[in-house]
Formats: sequence, structure tokens, C-alpha cells
Amino acid sequence: MRILFDSKNEKYKKPFGCVRQGEKCEFSIHIPTSCQTTAVNLIFETDDGFYKSFLLEKKEILDQYEIFGGSISIYDIGLYFYYFEISTLNSKFKLFKYGTNDTNIEEGEKWQLICFDENFDTPDWSKGAVYYQIFPDRFNISGKYDLSEKLTPYTIHNSTHECPEFLPVNGEILNNDFYGGTLKGIEEKIPYLKALGVNIIYLNPIFKAYSNHRYDTCDYKKIDPMLGNEEDFEDLCKSAHKQGVRIILDGVFSHTGSDSIYFDKKNRFGTGAYTNEISVYKNWYKFQNYPEKYDCWWGIETLPAIDKTNPDYINYIIEEENSVIEYWLKKGADGYRLDVADELGDKFIYLLNKKVKEIKKDAIVIGEVWEDASNKVSYGVRRKYLLGTELDSVMNYPFKNAIINLLLDKISPQDFENRVMTITENYPKPVLDSVMNLLSTHDTPRILTILGEADFSLSKSQKAEYTLPEQNLHNALERLYAAVFLEFTLPGSPSIYYGDEIGMQGFEDPFNRRFFDWGKTTSLLTDFYAQLAKIKNKHIDLKTGDIKFCSKDNVIKFCRGKLTCVLNLSVEPYLIPDDVLLSKNSECYSNKHYLLKYGFCIY
Repeated sequence: MRILFDSKNEKYKKPFGCVRQGEKCEFSIHIPTSCQTTAVNLIFETDDGFYKSFLLEKKEILDQYEIFGGSISIYDIGLYFYYFEISTLNSKFKLFKYGTNDTNIEEGEKWQLICFDENFDTPDWSKGAVYYQIFPDRFNISGKYDLSEKLTPYTIHNSTHECPEFLPVNGEILNNDFYGGTLKGIEEKIPYLKALGVNIIYLNPIFKAYSNHRYDTCDYKKIDPMLGNEEDFEDLCKSAHKQGVRIILDGVFSHTGSDSIYFDKKNRFGTGAYTNEISVYKNWYKFQNYPEKYDCWWGIETLPAIDKTNPDYINYIIEEENSVIEYWLKKGADGYRLDVADELGDKFIYLLNKKVKEIKKDAIVIGEVWEDASNKVSYGVRRKYLLGTELDSVMNYPFKNAIINLLLDKISPQDFENRVMTITENYPKPVLDSVMNLLSTHDTPRILTILGEADFSLSKSQKAEYTLPEQNLHNALERLYAAVFLEFTLPGSPSIYYGDEIGMQGFEDPFNRRFFDWGKTTSLLTDFYAQLAKIKNKHIDLKTGDIKFCSKDNVIKFCRGKLTCVLNLSVEPYLIPDDVLLSKNSECYSNKHYLLKYGFCIY
């Protein structure tokens, strides 16, 4: 007989998941009577070592098990790891976690618990909301602008149907080909996004920059001339807000462009650290040998890295009157997505979050974190992202990876459930409700291309011309419907990467950044996204409800409050109720409804 404890089961730990400061948490461990247990201590540790020991009381004997339990409260926010120390008549041993829900003596992992700030919450408007991510140069064109201040050289495509430039020039990828998407163009399409069920628009960088991706910021306080101007941004925010849509900006604070007013490697401005040794920006950067050798983001010389601990930089971005953060929030932005949050120190994120909330209490701060953000170690430091003082939410790559691997038969339904429930347990509830669920982004291949099992070993030139063969496309679409179903019904806020809803394909950058095809917005796939978004927006259980799995074999099944979600991955038909909110890939036999493979429903 094994010692029984499962942190995901409220029979053994209640409440499920993380706890607030001072919140009571009940533990119960079941030990076989044959162990002759005399004492059970629950040991909590931090990365620094021992934190506290709690003596559990013997409660009762039930079915050959002695049940020890007790209530504890933690008042210091932090990430804790715990295990049990069990004393018997003949020995003393430690009990650890084994696998996902089992225990083991002396060997294994420690369980995890986050205690987060008692006052922490995320904005109600962000919980279960539907995001739409836009790569601004590639979405929609409206209006004409004075490009005299646009950083040169650049080219503009003759047609939005052309493939983005992908061939190097003198060994360098320039990223200076544009299509001419504008802020006015985005504003013009808000009715389309509203009809799609979108609540939040997340914009990739819009500030003045050399490259088409604009992650090489030239001036944090200027809109890129090709996109428009400040008035256009204010108009976009006003139009969006009138229709109940929020605007989130991409905050790129770990580096600037080398071609910028801050670094000025090309000596365009006469103000930058590279060409002006007495520049007010010089201490923002770390030079090993001035000016030729300097720290870069991932070794890319056009992206000089910022010293995020520099007081002048912190002041400019966050603290001073009319700082970058304040400037755009007051222009209408509703929050920031922090690019490469791992590159930003905890102090920087803390100060930024604090400032954002001072200026606009219900604004949001989201971090780009690719792993489990609850226990992330970055550059040798355990990060404090989710303790209630830094990030409101993160991009949910763990769910993305789990969904893709499930539908490509790389993991089992049980593995999928375990991965989902690990994040669900590790993230504070306010974070989980607002986490950004995604299937594609500007940094990843298009989801349709992945699910179509395209050949990623192709050359760049072959990838530029590639579209999925008919059978692959058929299989990809079946899987895509199922993937989007999971994205929308699992805890969190689904994020649509522009064009995924019309079936755009593409490998990695730049093939995942083609111009939006406005001739394909009337399709069954687009209607399906809108239908799912409507259900998500209508039902509070899909926004903030708890999740409980009751899967069996190759049928994924989970409850969100009063709603039940089912996905059939078996070749055997699966019987479902007649009355459902939504179903796909189902058939009726003898007046009974069944899901076929990749079929799903909500009831």
C-alpha cells in the first residue's frame, strides 16, 4: 500500500492551486496503518533553504489508512517547495512527489505552491477575453502619409500578394521591405474584429524603427511614419473603446535599434551613444571597447542591449513625468505586452507594473515567457513574475505546445491533461483567467502549416512557394478546428494571430508574416472562430470557471463550471447529448448523435 497524497485533488489539498497571503490551506495525507506513524511534518522550503515546518494532526483511521491533516497559512509571498517528513516507530523518512499524482519515499520531486499578494487581481475585462494579434505592416492599408522621416533605405511591395523578402543582401537579412499597413487601416477594420468576437487588439511594435517588425526601436515616443501619427493612434484607441475593444502595445525594453536616437550607429541624429561620447544615452548601454564592441541582444549588432538597471533608462521609460509608459497610456493604450520578459530584471518589471497601475488602474501587463512562468529561472535567477507584483499574465506557450503535440499524436490524452493541469495548478487564478492562449504568433510558424505536417527541411525558396497539398490541408483543417476548440475552451484568453481565422499558411519568419488576404474573410473557418468567440464571451464558466477533467482513453473531456467540453480523438464514434451549444464533425445514427474522430462539442 502506498502513501496517498495528490496536490491536484481537493481530498488531499484544498484549495486547489495557489493561495493568497494568509489564506487557509488544508492538507491531508493518508498513510497505511502498517507504517505505525508517530508524527507527520509538512516542510516548506524556498530557494534559499528551510522556511517553516507544520506538524499535522492525526485525524482518523479509515480503510487501513491513518489520516493526518491540518490547516496552514503563509503570509510571505513567494514560491515554495514542500514535502513530508514522516516518523514511525522504527524510522524517519521524507516523502516526495512521484510522477503527476503519486508519492515516493526519499526520492522524487517536491511539490510547488505559490503564495501571491492578497490584493492581486487582473482586470475583469481581461478574463477569458478574445485577443487578436496584429503585425501592423501586414494587416490593412488606409490613408497616405509623409514618409520623409521614414528611416532609409526601405522598399514598398507593389502588391500585398507578394511574398515578404527572405533572401539575404550581402549576407544580411535587412527586414526593410514594407507593404504599408497603417493605424487607420486597423481602425477601419474594427467592425470586422468586433464581428469576429474580439475584445482586445494586441499590436506588434508601432514605434519609429528601421525594420518592418519594428523591434529595433528608433524612438519610443514617435509612431513609425509609415503607420501614421499620434493622432491616428489616439483615434484608433477611441474607436476601439467605443466598440468595447482594448488596445495592448508591445513594450520592447530590453534593447533598441542601432539606428536610433539613443544609439545612432549611422550618425543620423547626432544624439546617440555610439557616435557621441557625451550622449545622455551612453550609460544605457554596456561597451567593452567603445564604441565598436558593445553588448547586443542575442549577438545581433543592430539590436544593442540595454542595461535595465540604469537609473536614467528606468527614469526615461517608467518614472519621470511623461515617461514612455505614461505617454502612451494617456494616449489611450490599455496595457503592455513585455517583449522578452526574461531579459528584463524583476526590479524593472515591478517598477513598470507599479507605474502602469498608478496611471491606469485597470490596465494590464503581460509577459512574453515561453515556459512555465511560475517557476522560471532566467540567467540563474528564479523569477517573481506571478507573485502579484510584476506580471498580470503571460503568453501561454505550454498550452500551445500541449495542443499541437496532442493533435499530432506526439503525446497521449493523459499527458495532455497533465500538462494543462500543471499550469492550472501552478498559476494564481487571476493569472490563469487572463493568460494569453495562442496557436500562432509572429515568432512561430502558422498553426495550419504545423498541423499539416509540412516539411520544415525545405529551402527558403521552396518555403516561399509552398502550400499544403490537398490531403495535408484536409488533415490540417480537421486538426485546426479541434485546436481552436481547445484554445477557446481551456482556462484563459484565446489569442488569434491575424489571418489564422482565414486559413493563412506559412513557415517561420518571414513566411508567417504575409499580408492579410481580405478576399478570404467569408469562410466556414472564419465563421467558426466567430461562433466560438460568441460562446466564450457569453458564458462566464468559459471565462473564469474551474476546470475538471474526466477523460477516458482517446476522448478528452472536461468541465468548466456547468459546461462540458468533449473532443473525440478515437476512430470509434462517441455518443453526445442531442442539445449542444456547439458541435463539429458529428453524425446522427438511429436518432442519436455521435462525434467522429476530431469531432467535438460543448454542452
